[in-house]
Amino acid sequence: MKELLKAFLPLWLKNILKDWIGGYAIKSYSQEGEDMILRRIFENEKASFFVDVGAHHPKRFSNTYYFYKRGWSGINIDATPGSMAAFRRARPRDINIEAAVSNNNREVTFFMYNEPALNTFDKALVQRRGHDTYQLIEEKNITTRPLRDVLAEHLPPNTNIKFISIDVEGYDLEVVQSNDWKLYRPEYVLLESTDKYMDEVQSGPLYHYMVQQNYKLFAKTVLTLIFKDGLSSRT
Repeated sequence: MKELLKAFLPLWLKNILKDWIGGYAIKSYSQEGEDMILRRIFENEKASFFVDVGAHHPKRFSNTYYFYKRGWSGINIDATPGSMAAFRRARPRDINIEAAVSNNNREVTFFMYNEPALNTFDKALVQRRGHDTYQLIEEKNITTRPLRDVLAEHLPPNTNIKFISIDVEGYDLEVVQSNDWKLYRPEYVLLESTDKYMDEVQSGPLYHYMVQQNYKLFAKTVLTLIFKDGLSSRT
């Protein structure tokens, strides 16, 4: 049977399977390979702690699941109603919180799509998207909380956050503005940005805010900026 399957598989698929079986391939769960960049950064790090804001799904498009599989744990936060049920099943070692995060306590409209990865509080983003590919299926008013309050309530005592991943579809600046960067200072911060070119990134408000907090732009994927703590001596 194996020989029969080999005879009908295209060469490119045979090579992929050969690499996978031979141990040369490493499975990424991130949308753009962010977890592989973090893997390189933390290759000598023992199991530690992360925070994921806009966590979406315990595995799909996850910047943290690779590390969970290797013994890490963390806090997963998402505003989508019912989103934490899957996290509690797949990632019981984590602290899983259904909450909406912004820079103050207020009621805002949460726009939900038939593709949950697109859920957002950003009305302007909803208007720019249109409805050709994905459909807006529900709007719900939700009260938001600052990130510093969520961490004060749920972060275990004396815990050092190695990295925080923030992907909240247009609300990333609001989330970082809601943190206390003196009390809760991850070594690395991942933020979504639609600016594709470095000059656009460096002229944007998200970049300038992180620089003001003494973070340096360390790496970039197509839609993710990775900042490193500029006050840390770690490589």
